[in-house]
Amino acid sequence: MQGTICRWGILGTAEIARKNWLAIRNAPNCTLAAVASRDIARCRSFIDACQRQAPFEPPPHALGSYEELLACDAVDAVYIPLPTGVRKSWVIRAAEAGKHVLAEKPAGLTAQDVQDMLATCRQNGVQFMDGVMFMHSRRLERIRDVLADGQTVGALKRITAQFADGEASGDAFSGNIRARSNLEPHGCLGDLGWYCIRFILWALNGELPVRVAGHTLDEYRHPASPGPVPVDFSGELFFANGVSAGFYCSFSAQIQQWVSVGGTKGSLFVSDFVLPHNDDEIAFEASNPTFNIKGCDFVMEPHAQRFAVREHSHSATDAQETNMFRRFGELVLSGRPDDAWGQMTLKTQQVLDACLQSARSDGRPIDMPG
Repeated sequence: MQGTICRWGILGTAEIARKNWLAIRNAPNCTLAAVASRDIARCRSFIDACQRQAPFEPPPHALGSYEELLACDAVDAVYIPLPTGVRKSWVIRAAEAGKHVLAEKPAGLTAQDVQDMLATCRQNGVQFMDGVMFMHSRRLERIRDVLADGQTVGALKRITAQFADGEASGDAFSGNIRARSNLEPHGCLGDLGWYCIRFILWALNGELPVRVAGHTLDEYRHPASPGPVPVDFSGELFFANGVSAGFYCSFSAQIQQWVSVGGTKGSLFVSDFVLPHNDDEIAFEASNPTFNIKGCDFVMEPHAQRFAVREHSHSATDAQETNMFRRFGELVLSGRPDDAWGQMTLKTQQVLDACLQSARSDGRPIDMPG
């Protein structure tokens, strides 16, 4: 298509859709045309609440079915925050209807699901992208510069990431869809581990590991759920170039979202790699410590430096979530979908699948396909 505005539709009224409503509102090349829900009253309530905080003119249409939204000529692209258990069919149906697709993560139940979705998107000439917002932050560009300079970190040796949100630490978790294996069977691995795996793959320029191991440290089973879901999970990734990576994700540990990259000359640390801390700039640190021995005196000198980019943490025209929609809109309006985004989604899902397979085999390492 050609034009200046990408017209969006949202399938469902999930909580995360409220944040992305605002991101669409803040993206200058996007507008929101419609929201669909199986409950029209709930859809209207969702629109009314969001309009009060971030109004569109004209207001988005409230539609009483997903099918109606996919048939709407006034919609170019759809954002799909539906549960993982039902996402594949709607991604495929959206692509078949000629709609570009931005979907939440994990992208599918298996890597085969993702391959099927990407194939349908390619066949219909539409863009696919997953909703990992930090991939669209200018901070990532600055981190790439530092990793590539050959001096600050040097040759990479080890990457470690942790993401926990404390969701399962209270009684309310039983009512969360992430506690139900029929809706979100990957538990914390799919919801939080996805980000850790994505950063690791990004840092290594999309290289897949040759072997992975995963361990489910704790799980939760809702009485109405067909099976348990992981609520504490750890994984190890091993790469052909000698780099290793580890991650921990948890619904029960309190909020933490950091990543560390260590090399032959120094290290890099990001304390808030998924959701930037509230500020009008976002930053990371690098360290090249020296250990000096002077007789009886032992001195560790950190030689740390701070790098920052001017980018608001949230709810602004330059925030990472707005950048995501702006970039997606540019791809849609250009008429030239970029399959690289889908391929990164597929690689992330392949690693996730292998980690889960290993965990279900008592941590036995799994060789990744060559």
